[in-house]
Amino acid sequence: MRRGQSRPRDRRGKVRAALRLGSAALLIAAVVRELRRPKAERRWVGQLGPIPYDLRTPTPQRLLRSVWSPEDPRILVPRAFGVGWSINFAALRRRAARH
Repeated sequence: MRRGQSRPRDRRGKVRAALRLGSAALLIAAVVRELRRPKAERRWVGQLGPIPYDLRTPTPQRLLRSVWSPEDPRILVPRAFGVGWSINFAALRRRAARH
């Protein structure tokens, strides 16, 4: 292997590290955003641009709805806790059954 070339495994590790760093930065930005609001206006749920966040204590209903929500046609739905999206397996199953 030539100098300067990295193995695919090394690149995957770097991509994972970059994704973790980006996720941590978004989480910090969401917390800072909420803490800058007056205490009475803090909801701990919202969006940073197009990226959703929910920092409320997760409930069993929200956890289930984030991974299995037959009434929601979207495959990517906001996470029950944290920043980003979860996969709605009910919508994924419905879409796979159509094809």
